[in-house]
Amino acid sequence: MDRMIQGRAASPDRRTRRFLPPDAPLAMPPQPLRGEEAGHARRADSAQPVPARPHGLALRRVFVVGATIAATAAAGYEMFMVFEVGGLTVLEGIVLALFVVLFAWISLSCVSACAGFVLELLGPAHALGIDPSAPLPALATANALLLPTYNEEPRRLMARLQAIYESVVASGQGEQFDFFVLSDTTDPDIWIGEEQAYLELLARVGSDRIFYRHRADNIGRKAGNIAEWISRFGDRYAHMIVLDADSLMTGDTVVRLIAALERHPDVALIQTLPVIINGTTPFARLQQFAGRLYGPVVARGVAWWHGSDGNYWGHNAAIRVAAFAANAGLPVLRGRKPFGGHILSHDFVEAALMRRAGWAIWMAPSLAGSYEETPPSLADHIARDRRWCQGNLQHLGILPARGLHWISRLHLLTGIGSYVTAPLWVAILLVGVLISLEAHFVRPEYFPRGFSLFPNWPVQDPVRAAWVFGITMVILLVPKLLGYLTLLARPAQRRAFGGAFLAFISMVIEIVVSGLIAPVMMVSQSRAIADILLGRDSGWQVQRREASGLSIAEALPRFAPHTIVGIVLGACAYAVSLPLFFWMMPVTVGLVLAIPIAKFTADQWIGNGLTGAHLLITPDMRDEPEVVRSANALSHDWAEDAAVDALARLAGDAELRTAHREMLPPPRQPARGDIDVHLAIARAKLDTFETLDDAALLAPKEKMAALGDAAMLDRLLALPGARSIAPSI
Repeated sequence: MDRMIQGRAASPDRRTRRFLPPDAPLAMPPQPLRGEEAGHARRADSAQPVPARPHGLALRRVFVVGATIAATAAAGYEMFMVFEVGGLTVLEGIVLALFVVLFAWISLSCVSACAGFVLELLGPAHALGIDPSAPLPALATANALLLPTYNEEPRRLMARLQAIYESVVASGQGEQFDFFVLSDTTDPDIWIGEEQAYLELLARVGSDRIFYRHRADNIGRKAGNIAEWISRFGDRYAHMIVLDADSLMTGDTVVRLIAALERHPDVALIQTLPVIINGTTPFARLQQFAGRLYGPVVARGVAWWHGSDGNYWGHNAAIRVAAFAANAGLPVLRGRKPFGGHILSHDFVEAALMRRAGWAIWMAPSLAGSYEETPPSLADHIARDRRWCQGNLQHLGILPARGLHWISRLHLLTGIGSYVTAPLWVAILLVGVLISLEAHFVRPEYFPRGFSLFPNWPVQDPVRAAWVFGITMVILLVPKLLGYLTLLARPAQRRAFGGAFLAFISMVIEIVVSGLIAPVMMVSQSRAIADILLGRDSGWQVQRREASGLSIAEALPRFAPHTIVGIVLGACAYAVSLPLFFWMMPVTVGLVLAIPIAKFTADQWIGNGLTGAHLLITPDMRDEPEVVRSANALSHDWAEDAAVDALARLAGDAELRTAHREMLPPPRQPARGDIDVHLAIARAKLDTFETLDDAALLAPKEKMAALGDAAMLDRLLALPGARSIAPSI
């Protein structure tokens, strides 16, 4: 800590350049997953092998795991009795095994929600002594707030950062924080737009604590982005707040998280529960409502039995820099993509590695002031989900790593299971249809070859089957119902959701529409897993934030396969019997209607209609938090002009040209024979250009290379027409 305070005291000389502080390198070595070294990973600053635990944590886990096992055993027995009436066949045995696995999965969530419900009724939890009603503590350390970005809209990004910055300054602790925009942007026009928006942000707030760094080489994606910052600047800071490009946090929350890390030297990470905001389409509003009503109950229960062995979700968290640098360096997985290479879903692994070294990982589910956004449509959600699916399946190679805590392995297994369960549900449906087809079309062997007094009737117990189905539905719905009951017990919250009646109608809408979307996600995730198993990499796609609707022409190619699957399943069920057809309708209806569901849930006009009817309302919509209101107002005031060409921006703005040159890293000295192919092609093309308009012939990667090379940029801007181009800003 003394080292950090001394680093801050040297503020008059802390800048060697305008846009970055002096380097303060901190080593972040990759952590081994196997071998003796992995098995003996420990904190370097303490002989204590494990952090302090909450009182009674072992009993909490016995209760949760025991209740899950008991519920699964009871349901599995009932399912066995459904089939046992006529003797268990091979296909029925497969269904039984799949059912047990899937029921255990949903039971764990249900038990956690039940625990969270009781805790919520008892009052808020002050994890690590973080009491929002207490006076704001004074901080003693130097800290950083990191905002990684990848091809995001520059001015919306800077508007959110300005709102966070102003909130932190308003807390009175602004002097203890530096703010970093860590750009991995690969679109040349957005890159220069980021720089221009950054300069405008500096002019707006008049601060010398906001920095910008663009990384030309995107090795390791977001995890590599953070690791590069630590390796370059980490030794200057005691703690960091890591955000996503759509994150918002209040200054009060930021300060309380850092103060908790200062008070608890055995804690490496504190994860908040981000609240979804700014949903305008029906799909986003559904996610927003569900997260706000049901999320706290489940999160509170999970935090209760995870204790100091919690998890990390990659953003809106406070992290001890030294612990992260020493213990969370990610190895490159052996083998080819998609299972090998850089770890995509890095957060779970980073938490597991820090916990392995003896650091505590905590969740603070009751701490408000942490926000994020959600994709505006089902199509956008599926695109993001595909990337997450690949990242979580990579964890199969990390599960056997030596020295991991069993709760950390459970976190990894939970992430894997959130996708593997999709093809398991598909399998149980298909095998169930096969059983029905077999019973309908294959002549049964009533009399076996051996001697028997009675025939073997191929029968099942329909009454028990209905009970098992009903119990499964109840287990799925319990977390939602408990969230609603929690709302009823709190008058202020009840009014904030629009009242008990409208909140109930909203819950019914959410359950019905989510039930229709569920089979669509089931097929999409199953398809994603198939693609991954076939070796298809998801890449690194840009996430769309703005609602722009979804036309039939766009929805048709994306969701036609779901419709076909639904029609085929429905036809097979109808061919067997009308009861089976109706039994399958909860799955087939959602699939058959996938195209209109995707289109209408992406319609902002319908979202506005829901608002007008006071449906799917959340407290943050009725009483918008100040940091959210500020960010939205700044985004509206700070209109986006990302369509302006990068060279046009530079040609029309002398200050931007000067700043861009200063922001460029020193020229890299290539090894003998090492050639930047894109830069070489750009130079060759430049020799043929007559005016700056010809620069449109540069491919995006060639343009990026040219913008990153000062000499090449000077040649481009010296072309005729360069000074006559002025962007509209």
